[in-house]
Amino acid sequence: MNISTDTRIAIVGLGYVGLPLAVEFGKKYPVTGFDIKQGRIDELKAGRDSTREVEPAELAAASQLSFTADPEQLRSCNVFIVTVPTPVDNAQRPDLTPLIKASETVGKVMPKGAIVIYESTVYPGATEEVCVPILEKHSGLSYSTSLPFKGRAGEGMGQGQETEQNIFHCGYSPERINPGDKQHRLPTIKKVTSGSTPEIADFVDTLYRSIITAGTHKASSIRVAEAAKVIENTQRDLNIALMNELSLIFHRLGIDTLEVLEAAGSKWNFLPFRPGLVGGHCIGVDPYYLTHKAQEIGYHPEVILAGRRINDSMAGYVADEVVKLMTRRKMQVVDSRILILGLTFKEGWRNTASRWPTWAAVSRPPKPARPSRRSIAIPPMAIPGRAAAGSRSGWLRWRGPGESGRSLR
Repeated sequence: MNISTDTRIAIVGLGYVGLPLAVEFGKKYPVTGFDIKQGRIDELKAGRDSTREVEPAELAAASQLSFTADPEQLRSCNVFIVTVPTPVDNAQRPDLTPLIKASETVGKVMPKGAIVIYESTVYPGATEEVCVPILEKHSGLSYSTSLPFKGRAGEGMGQGQETEQNIFHCGYSPERINPGDKQHRLPTIKKVTSGSTPEIADFVDTLYRSIITAGTHKASSIRVAEAAKVIENTQRDLNIALMNELSLIFHRLGIDTLEVLEAAGSKWNFLPFRPGLVGGHCIGVDPYYLTHKAQEIGYHPEVILAGRRINDSMAGYVADEVVKLMTRRKMQVVDSRILILGLTFKEGWRNTASRWPTWAAVSRPPKPARPSRRSIAIPPMAIPGRAAAGSRSGWLRWRGPGESGRSLR
């Protein structure tokens, strides 16, 4: 299926997922990038991206891309791509609030025949069980899973039949952005695509293939594409959890974990995972979307949740080890100052998502310490009410990929 020259795309959510997508599409199609934060719109209009995912030259190259915080400016669009966060709440349950709000916004402005594509990570079934009813409610249109796609996106399908004119379609193409990675960029990462009908699946696949040089994989249904995304990070989470548990065992045996992994890695089919803290928006969050849906249908996932427990406990384990080392060196623990270097959840990126447990574990009772934090990728910041970064501190240095040394003074 050919993409119509009348295709006008709206990207809803301009974070580290939505902006690169808007830029790539903006090189070929009229694109309106929408975000609810006016400050974000202002910086992008000025040619700056605070996430550092897109360089000023790349923004300038997207000649057909415009930005707005006004949802009314989306009425001229006929393809809507939703790229908002899908976090979990304090009880580790899926928080679909951003997705619901975005669906409400799209539903109020989308025309007949619109195609709404979701990229946000969800559990299998969420697009059609949660988002579609919201789109129907706010648009007054009906969701089509069987009527053929006969016209262009944004036009009534099968002109002359009232039931076909008042419909919309959906697609799902999960994001695979790796924040801070300057080698694996959006066009070079293979994309999974899907649609609510075979014709819409073809349309969505063709649309993405126009910007993805690595190619696409067209899934048989939206639910399959949703499931594929959520298990990608679940698999990584479990592999890291295994390495973390092995490191706990080897530590007690007095064996260097990295030496063990290096030796085991000499076999061709040994996977090169490493122990460490799990942070960010994806690996430590996505498994809870899958386990939520599993429990909803009456299955209690044991392995996935066990992996989550192990990874979530590692910050506390590190804090306990720090306290033990301080005690051995006769360093006072209570009211001590501990400087944590490298607060962002990965090297070379500014975001601190899901890394707060690291310093929170250090300062938790009954061993209260006063942690400060510093990262090369973000400005030096002191935790409110704690010691200022750079003050006289005993300090713990983490080793990231490409770094050397790990120290406790």
